[in-house]
Amino acid sequence: MSPEVSAADVKALRECTGAGIMDCKAALAEAGGDVEAAVELLRVKGQASAAKRSGRATSEGVVSSYIHATGKVGVLVEVQCETDFVALGEEFQGFAREVALHIAATAPIHVSSEEIPDEAVDAERSIFEQAAQAEGKPDEVVEKIVDGQVAKWRKEVALLEQEHVNTDKHNGSTIEELRAAVAAKVGENVRIARFARFVVGEAT
Repeated sequence: MSPEVSAADVKALRECTGAGIMDCKAALAEAGGDVEAAVELLRVKGQASAAKRSGRATSEGVVSSYIHATGKVGVLVEVQCETDFVALGEEFQGFAREVALHIAATAPIHVSSEEIPDEAVDAERSIFEQAAQAEGKPDEVVEKIVDGQVAKWRKEVALLEQEHVNTDKHNGSTIEELRAAVAAKVGENVRIARFARFVVGEAT
């Protein structure tokens, strides 16, 4: 191992990114021992790999569940992958359980923002515009305010855009970032297909 790439740096990079030892060594060598630069290199390479994986079929997976301690809130979530081998693995199943727990706590409506119907976005935007205009703000200010409010609303209803409810455990990562990380670790396309959240006394 070259002097600028220490075993401690490799270990730290692995813990931070979940990448393999050889990938960490290569990234640190390419970055001249700069850990932050190595993290960025691995992130970019991971995104490129994820893009290649995203088109692959996901015909395996699990349906994971979470029931809140009160017994009044329950979640079922289907998380897909490519092979039964990965579906049975603790890494994949642990991710599915974490997603189910998060859904129970935050009650998203859609898996991704792409699934939000245009009419729903238009309706929310209209509400935000009317509220901002009622405050007598200039049109250019209204537009910026509304764009920010719509973006915030999308995060409230789209699962993948939300930070996991257990921010300390997951370092503020979004569900999409966690999905991408587990996909990189298992080397397969991982997809949250659908979910259902049940609350006692609420109509489905």
